[in-house]
Amino acid sequence: MTPSTAPITRCIRAYFGPVDRTAGLPTLFDPAQLGRFPLDAPPAPWVSLGSISKFVRISGTKVQPLLGGAPAMAVAQVRTEVDASVSFEFDAWGKLQAALASGSQQTNLLATAAGAAPNGSGGAAAAPVTVVPEGTTASALNVGATAAAQFAPGTLIAVDLDYTGQTGYVGSGISAAYVSSAASVGSDLNFIRRVTLNVAVVASVAGGVLQLASPLPAGVPSAGMQISPLVGFCDREGARFFQEWSALFVLEGAQGDRVLFHYPRLQPMQASAEHGEALISSTPSVSSAPLERMRLAAAFRALPVRDPADSETVLCFRSYLPAPLRTV
Repeated sequence: MTPSTAPITRCIRAYFGPVDRTAGLPTLFDPAQLGRFPLDAPPAPWVSLGSISKFVRISGTKVQPLLGGAPAMAVAQVRTEVDASVSFEFDAWGKLQAALASGSQQTNLLATAAGAAPNGSGGAAAAPVTVVPEGTTASALNVGATAAAQFAPGTLIAVDLDYTGQTGYVGSGISAAYVSSAASVGSDLNFIRRVTLNVAVVASVAGGVLQLASPLPAGVPSAGMQISPLVGFCDREGARFFQEWSALFVLEGAQGDRVLFHYPRLQPMQASAEHGEALISSTPSVSSAPLERMRLAAAFRALPVRDPADSETVLCFRSYLPAPLRTV
């Protein structure tokens, strides 16, 4: 046996899972069953968002003494307030990273119709393309040869239902926005595709089928789903919607140990923010302006869940998996 040491790591990996907002059900992680999962292949439905930097956990839990006797003395302790938050910076930009760091719902910049009036979050969208059920999977979308000519490798697409007056949480697979009334979204046929997180990149086009670089987050498209090409993503400071996600942060120790921080419910506690990081290079730059990397900054407040093991209400589960042949 070898004496255990403090974990040493090069990076912390972040994984996120959807929360069923309507039912209030988070994505739970069982460290006893899955604690040693391969970092590049997380168990479904967890999605890897790569490494993160400046990971900080803050406990706002308050512990107060319970006084008794004369003179008053502390005879016990009680928790009068329980609070926890976590903040970090994403090392990469992507759809989910930007959405999580936005603080509210994020919109897809759908390709606009000819003559569409300018709008800060994207103008009126072009007509969507219908998905043909036959031959369609989560990674391959059959649209027919004629419609496929509209797409080229590298095209970004949003795949979801038409908006037909739905209210409440919308977005297939992951709740992307909350609609209070059809009037509030202008009864826009493309509204759900405008906010959906069910997006992908077209890797190739052949035989009327769009092959995707990765499977759609919501799986095989359901009946009625259509495709809208998009050019990017947009978030807006001041929007009212609060995203909610389950999160798992993994610290992989260099000596074989592993620390896991599982937050079943996180909601953003700040609006979109970026932090600049100067890049130092030994090669003289052709420009006098220094290079700077912009990182997405995110901060979340933890919300409670009940642990059925003993009915305790908790905000975060911290698990430690010792390295083999280490003293405990």
